[in-house]
Amino acid sequence: MGDRNYFDDRLWNKTNFTYQFESGSKIEFFSADQPSKVRGPRRDVLFINEANNIPYETFTQLEIRTKELVWLDWNPVSEFWFYTEILNIRDDYSFLTLTYKDNEELDEAIVRTIESRRGNKNWFKVYGEGVLGEAEGRIYKGWKAVDDIPHEARLEKYGMDFGYTNDPTTIISLYYYNGGYIVDEELYQKGLSNKQIADTLLVKTRALIIADSAEPKSIDEIRGYGLNIQPAVKGQGSVLQGIQYVQEQKISVTKRSLNIWKEYHNYLWDTDKEGKTINTPIPIYDHSLDAIRYALAGHKHYEPTFITPKYQPNDSVIGV
Repeated sequence: MGDRNYFDDRLWNKTNFTYQFESGSKIEFFSADQPSKVRGPRRDVLFINEANNIPYETFTQLEIRTKELVWLDWNPVSEFWFYTEILNIRDDYSFLTLTYKDNEELDEAIVRTIESRRGNKNWFKVYGEGVLGEAEGRIYKGWKAVDDIPHEARLEKYGMDFGYTNDPTTIISLYYYNGGYIVDEELYQKGLSNKQIADTLLVKTRALIIADSAEPKSIDEIRGYGLNIQPAVKGQGSVLQGIQYVQEQKISVTKRSLNIWKEYHNYLWDTDKEGKTINTPIPIYDHSLDAIRYALAGHKHYEPTFITPKYQPNDSVIGV
């Protein structure tokens, strides 16, 4: 709408995330992370992004409140309710496979990243060809979903990964509870200035912030707003040791942290030309997970080391 000089900022409600057209029609943007958010007003058309990340009951509640048409999209990492409750069962749907080649707005750097992994056959099958598969080689497993942060949980610190144009700035809060850690998504957004990032944190409970040390100027500027922010300790082998340290922890994530769950299910070990798993994470779906790693292991001192990924060839992925 902006490219075509049609967008009118006066019609955009930044608080409710709605755009009210002069005709009376309205576009509403909302998250499906809480059941109460999907039992609201009815609509004519519904679009669900990353449909594999919501429960079937949530889809049902949304569908019965939609008059005309429902659109779903997802990366076919593994089978979920569409394949078991709709495909070849209902007769009122159409199915279309699109890939990165159909996205004319996709950044060239992302295209190169995707195409550089043709050798990882199963990964490319899912993300390159749009074919249902199993994303083998997941880095993290066994995390639990929780409804909310218990009152007894102790806020330890925040973790932050910087982004701007192509990648989001992410902030997670890390709580210690009952011998393990609970992670909650605080921010996942592109295009934020350091002042906007600082404003997001200033209204929250004050705690130490561990941020990506690759942005020293940003860290200094945010510190200037009165926040206790420190760079994550990095060095040779720090990424792999940090991953290993996170793997060893008992971790739960709030159900509302949708971007964390999305990355959790898609963060994979890379493979060589023969398809063998190697000790290198694929640098996609890692923004919130990097922030978690900084928060958990950012102050540890690492000695150079090599580790074997916690992945076996016969491992499979269980979809959300």
